[in-house]
Amino acid sequence: MKRIHSTILFASIVLLASFSPSASYKVGDPVSDFSLKNIDGKMVSMADYKTAKGFIVVFTCNHCPFAKLYQQRINDLNNEYATKGFPVLAINPNDVETVPEDSYENMIIRAKEKKFTFPYLIDETQDIAKAFNATKTPHAFIVFKVNGKLILKYAGAIDDNAQEPEKAKSQ
Repeated sequence: MKRIHSTILFASIVLLASFSPSASYKVGDPVSDFSLKNIDGKMVSMADYKTAKGFIVVFTCNHCPFAKLYQQRINDLNNEYATKGFPVLAINPNDVETVPEDSYENMIIRAKEKKFTFPYLIDETQDIAKAFNATKTPHAFIVFKVNGKLILKYAGAIDDNAQEPEKAKSQ
């Protein structure tokens, strides 16, 4: 009887493990497109950017002190690279119940105050952040379009100096 229970328990664990969410993206992996709400109320996806060569995806938010230090740099990235085919897509992945400062309404206010030149999207379910394994804010990812597919080429920091942007080296 113990052997049957052990076998059933083992089979249940294997079955449950097979239904767990897939691992997050690693550099070189294909990336799935997403559709998230922008601060203008419209849905935005990478497919909307027909002529883009790729994207700079940055997970950021309103409340984090480090994210605040990078807001102008994210604007600068978009201003420099969008014209070269790599627009910034900024995503706020935070749970607004936990961090009310990161609410959609506050995202709209922040974007206007800081004159964001890029879409500022809300990931209400945190599914996109989990897929990218975004573990901090800001957390940057560079995605290239390669033969019609989206491929992750970089994951990490925007630069190496949060406090003194003029001394920062690109990553």
